Amino acid sequence: MNRIKLLRTELNMRQVDLAKHLKVGQSTLSGWENGAYEVDNENLYKMADLFKCSIDYLLGRSNERNRPYYALDDKDEKDIAKDLERIMADLDSKEALAFHGEPLDDEDRELLRRSLENSLIIAKQMAKKKFTPKKYRN
Repeated sequence: MNRIKLLRTELNMRQVDLAKHLKVGQSTLSGWENGAYEVDNENLYKMADLFKCSIDYLLGRSNERNRPYYALDDKDEKDIAKDLERIMADLDSKEALAFHGEPLDDEDRELLRRSLENSLIIAKQMAKKKFTPKKYRN
């Protein structure tokens, strides 16, 4: 978690200041910075907002510091989940989901659900790329 320390020092914050902001102990923050402890999701979101970077950047999964303008937010994810549930409910009858007349088993049904979910995510991202006005793009 060297990135937490890097971002903290870029803002000229001391450990104690960031710990107070996050409402955690300084030893906890030190553990996060040294990799001794894993950061919980709530504090990852808080730090990403504070440092204006992506969670993937904080975790070292990406070298791209800022979230792309087309990244999905909580509302987008809820909309996708709702659409996915509606689609799966519509396909719930045994006759609707069949391959060569054979109904899909639970494993194939789950694979179809995941494939549909990925397709909805990609479609939402593509729509954001296409329809976001240029002045709001990073």
